[in-house]
Amino acid sequence: MGMTDPIADMLSRIRNAHMALHKQVKIPASKMKMAILGILKREGYIEDFKQEGRDIIVKLKYVKGRPAITDLQKISKPGRRIYVGVDEIPQVQNGLGICILSTSRGILEGSEAKKQRVGGELVCKIW
Repeated sequence: MGMTDPIADMLSRIRNAHMALHKQVKIPASKMKMAILGILKREGYIEDFKQEGRDIIVKLKYVKGRPAITDLQKISKPGRRIYVGVDEIPQVQNGLGICILSTSRGILEGSEAKKQRVGGELVCKIW
């Protein structure tokens, strides 16, 4: 039987690996996960990631021995999808965090979505 929410699973694996101070974590691959990890790398929340077969290996980032990611929150869930317009895109932790949206123009970080004037499904918040 498959997972009902693979993105929530990915976020949980990253959170758990950070709590256990692992250097890297293995996640089943998908295009959406690759797009989200691309944003996390660009924003400085993870060191790097690469696809190996059907898995993605994520190198976690630590700053002075502490995880770069303080918390990850899945917002839109399979049972309750959350959609936001361009004016409703939230500011996470007064600008210290990011939100990731699934838009008609692909997976975008909140500020990019605002620049492109598109709303969409609010996938998660990270800070």
